[in-house]
Amino acid sequence: MRRSSTGFASLTESIDTTTSSGRLVFHMMDALAEFERGLIGERTKAGMGAAKRRGKHVGRPSKLTRQQIQHARELIAPGKESCGAVAELFVVDVRTLRRALAV
Repeated sequence: MRRSSTGFASLTESIDTTTSSGRLVFHMMDALAEFERGLIGERTKAGMGAAKRRGKHVGRPSKLTRQQIQHARELIAPGKESCGAVAELFVVDVRTLRRALAV
């Protein structure tokens, strides 16, 4: 494996990746950072799971209420209004309305 001729030298932490010991320290710091990033992800997932088990909604709040979705269905189903007109009525994007109607 061919090594790059460039290196990193930190004056305050005494790390120089042009030497073997400097590369070792740099890789250890990288491994610790990756480990911490993994822990943060695990804790986030655990927290979201606990919130869901408590019945809390996780994520963005819904733009449309159940009543609005039902009203939209009543307008669109018989062909009274188009999706675009109903989306304007509820001040949402057409994709948001279609996504809500698909559920």
